Amino acid sequence: MKQSRLDSLSDGIFAIILTLMTFEFKIPFMAGMVNDEKLWTALTTLWPVFLSFILSFALLFTYWHAHHYIVSVYAKSVDRRLTSINAIFFFFISLIPFSTSLIGTYSQTKLAIIIYALNVLAIGFSLLWMRSYVLTSGHIDHAFVLVSEKRRGFIRVIAPMTFAVIAIIACFYSTWFAFLLLTLATIFNLFSRSTRFVNWLIKKTKEEIAG
Repeated sequence: MKQSRLDSLSDGIFAIILTLMTFEFKIPFMAGMVNDEKLWTALTTLWPVFLSFILSFALLFTYWHAHHYIVSVYAKSVDRRLTSINAIFFFFISLIPFSTSLIGTYSQTKLAIIIYALNVLAIGFSLLWMRSYVLTSGHIDHAFVLVSEKRRGFIRVIAPMTFAVIAIIACFYSTWFAFLLLTLATIFNLFSRSTRFVNWLIKKTKEEIAG
């Protein structure tokens, strides 16, 4: 398979998934006469669905960006095993509309939080597997990647996974706080300075240990 075909497949899958998530926005049904106050009250009940959509939209964007770097920038060739790992990655990505709908509708339940967090973890593990295969496999030609760049990429993949694990634990105490943690994971990846801060923190920690 040519890289261009894998790129096209990736873009198509992400576009379809993002479109499917918008189907969750359904106009609330209200019998009888409807005024602005009733409509506003009905629309406010949709805020968990809207918030979960924003969360997953941002999450999918960062995963699309990470996948592009791994398959189109780092990798200079594609083999059967890489496409198989991509298939696993796409499988878990395609579950995002379901887990998003679940957490948007039942955000107050532990099970919805856990299922969404497990979905994030599964995507993260498959992305790490893909990244490791591209950078270490003798069957894939890859570009030279600076150590600092490798670290930044690793942090961006591992951050949502870390927050997801903490969210699973936290949901047994507060589902609201667990949802907030999942949101923070996405916010972390939206800003480039966040990885710079973590890099600085790691460097300082190493210096203190060495000193």
